[in-house]
Amino acid sequence: MGRRAPRADALRNRARILTAAREAFARYGVDVPLDAIAERADVGAGTVHRHFPTKEALVAAVIADRLDDLADQAAALGDNPAEDFFAFLGELADSARDNLALASALDGTFGTEGEASAARLAEAFESLLVAAQRSGDVRHDITASEVHAVLAGVLATESRLPSTRRGLGLEIAIAGLRPASVGRR
Repeated sequence: MGRRAPRADALRNRARILTAAREAFARYGVDVPLDAIAERADVGAGTVHRHFPTKEALVAAVIADRLDDLADQAAALGDNPAEDFFAFLGELADSARDNLALASALDGTFGTEGEASAARLAEAFESLLVAAQRSGDVRHDITASEVHAVLAGVLATESRLPSTRRGLGLEIAIAGLRPASVGRR
């Protein structure tokens, strides 16, 4: 016999758990207790454990879900290479700036479940970068992994800036990613 499809209420509970975990992890990091997530999702702790046997499994599912969303966004772009690349770089920075769990994932800290999602995101990001480089609006001497390192630096920089200067680190990074002859006064 084949495996039965999950019941509708089980699917709803899983979605509620993921939503509650996503919000809690974004705001407080991954150290939020599972009982607190169960309470936020308005389900029992046993329900959380049935869907996610370990906290690591829940963290990986939340991160994989967000990385997949970002990969889908990146893959849908491409009409205007430079504009799309810089807009997506801004989306990555905005997403990770206020999301401690995602910031960790973008820094390479994710479980096995998140690896496939991270690979999808890396591939989509690489495509955006290459298209923007071909258009001449992004310097040719930088790789996707180097842009990733720059983004990590942007996030670290912005965490030290006053909130009134939010975006300054990204603005400076974007100026540095443009070729010397583009966008300079």
